[in-house]
Amino acid sequence: MQSRTTETRTETRTNLSTSPHQPSPHTPHPQELEPRRMTVPERLYLPLLAGMWLTLRRFFANLTGRRAKVTIEYPEQRRDYSHRYRGHHILTTRPDGSVRCVACYLCAQACPAECIHIEAGEHPDENIEKYPLVYEIDMLRCVFCGYCVDACPEEAIIMSNNYDMAYFNRDQTIVGKDELVKPFTFGEERLGYRPSYPEEDAERAQMRRQAFDLVNAAKQAEASGERVGAA
Repeated sequence: MQSRTTETRTETRTNLSTSPHQPSPHTPHPQELEPRRMTVPERLYLPLLAGMWLTLRRFFANLTGRRAKVTIEYPEQRRDYSHRYRGHHILTTRPDGSVRCVACYLCAQACPAECIHIEAGEHPDENIEKYPLVYEIDMLRCVFCGYCVDACPEEAIIMSNNYDMAYFNRDQTIVGKDELVKPFTFGEERLGYRPSYPEEDAERAQMRRQAFDLVNAAKQAEASGERVGAA
């Protein structure tokens, strides 16, 4: 009985060693690679005719105007972007033309690229605590994420649809306060990512005017009181 079991195991090992799924240990591996032979059409470059026909078809369609052009004639033509587009930064101003920023440093703290540099100073108006003496943004480090816009409590910084940012040296990439205020002269259609929507701008502008009217009224009342006291 034991000898029969031994013979069965030997036969099983022999069958496994000669299984077609497993190469025989005596079969040598190929040492040379045979290159793929090109067909006759491939030797005549006939498959390239399909690509050339597609190129010629699109070329004549664009030339005759039968197909809408994909490219635009920049800078005469500009692509229309969403009003949520995050382009060049803008420092907004008050009605008197002063920068609305109060140098709270929240935008600099929220910036993941740490590209905003602010130096604060005391504002001559007693109703405004601080204002930025220096406000710089390193455009090469900026990732245009819009976190500075979200963090600003005064809506002092927004982003525009302006994507024309070409610089010739490293110094030009550090944009200061004067350059950041200039884009605010663009039209309403050039404004981009900002916390308020266009339909809310009129209401917010009226609230700001009312707030400044109260400040002016308080100043006038204080000035008239000083005159009465002096008389």
